[in-house]
Amino acid sequence: MSRKTSYLRGGAVLPVIAGLFLASGLIRFGGGTAQALTEELRGLAAREPDATAAAPAAEPCPPPPDIAEVLAALKAREAEIDARAAALEDRAATLEIAEEEIARQMAALESAEAALRSTITVADEAAESDVARLTSVYENMKPDEAAALFAEMDPEFAAGFLGRMRADAAAAVMAGLDPPVAYSISVILAGRNARAPQE
Repeated sequence: MSRKTSYLRGGAVLPVIAGLFLASGLIRFGGGTAQALTEELRGLAAREPDATAAAPAAEPCPPPPDIAEVLAALKAREAEIDARAAALEDRAATLEIAEEEIARQMAALESAEAALRSTITVADEAAESDVARLTSVYENMKPDEAAALFAEMDPEFAAGFLGRMRADAAAAVMAGLDPPVAYSISVILAGRNARAPQE
């Protein structure tokens, strides 16, 4: 082995030994001295009262009188606004219920109206059918027999049938009526459309 190799081995050992001494010192300092310092600090903390623990709870300072009045007015206004908001919510709920009820009643009314319209249509068609049949009967009767019946009718009622009859059958019935009755029926027939607009 050369001298250079042995010197390197010896040179590498010295820093290792120095590191071990340093580590030993740190362990001793950390084990004993650090522990002693920690206990000393704890003792000091126990002897000196904690500023935050010893101080009584701070009371809020009262506001100046003019600000107190404003704050009281604001709180009263806030309570009033809350009451109004609650009343508006109640009113909105009531209106919603009323709208639902109105919608339900409108649907029922529309249904009843449609049923009534249907019934009226059926009744009108039945009445029209009956009048058309009676008109046909009067047209097919002998003129003197029909004239005897028309003489007993109310003039407006008779005019209604005569207006629907064929012109030749109506003329034959009118010829068989007494002149005053025929005149009354003629006036009613002539005046029926006199008030209708011309254009």
